[in-house]
Amino acid sequence: MTKTAVVTGASSGIGAATARRLAAEGYRVVLVARRKERLETLAAELGEAARPVALDVTDAAAVQAFADGLESCDVLVNNAGGAVGLDYVAVADPADWRTMYEVNVLGSLYFTQALLPKLVASGAGTIVMMSSTAGHNTYEGGAGYAAAKHGSHVMAETLRLELFDKPVRVIEIAPGMVKTEEFALNRFGGDADRAASVYAGVAEPLVAEDVADCVAWAVTRPAHVNVDLMVVRPRAQASNYKVHRVVEKPVTE
Repeated sequence: MTKTAVVTGASSGIGAATARRLAAEGYRVVLVARRKERLETLAAELGEAARPVALDVTDAAAVQAFADGLESCDVLVNNAGGAVGLDYVAVADPADWRTMYEVNVLGSLYFTQALLPKLVASGAGTIVMMSSTAGHNTYEGGAGYAAAKHGSHVMAETLRLELFDKPVRVIEIAPGMVKTEEFALNRFGGDADRAASVYAGVAEPLVAEDVADCVAWAVTRPAHVNVDLMVVRPRAQASNYKVHRVVEKPVTE
């Protein structure tokens, strides 16, 4: 019987790459995000292996209605998230913090609660929490995002304790610098120059497919093997704030 994987935040970036990778591994993938057209485009690409579902992960009632209508679920990838702003605590907008917490943490909570009965019923369920290296170490201007991703990390850690006697694995993937088409752009309110500066001089940041490969590897291990935590960074990134950047020398006449 074909297994079903639900991927949130599937309309772009790591979510879309993960959906493609799991479909390639033989899963029937349910694509969840707000942007219907993007989901439908991806579903058309993946064919019968995919089903698009447009909803807001922060809408608890919509999430529960979705779960009630789902026949089965073997894998849940709580990927929907993102960062807003890079302001210091002294001047940060509480609305930005609220948005990050609601999407990164509460969205994952709603999906986990709604789908947990089906994950248990599958006999070999898997929950993947997409956290971040920001969920393990912070940096100046990153308090709001780090707080949200610490929430993701703690949820994974706690779930593993609470589900120890259930047939459900809890896997946390914590990526470092990943260059996608939207993450930094969204963080800086569409400021393309500021978004590009995040990756300036970094020869090979991670890309969405690198993280999707990690998800697929962890999920496809035998059911008794739990990858508790996988931290993945580009070689150029030693920590959240120590990154090797190649500075181009100015041309001289």
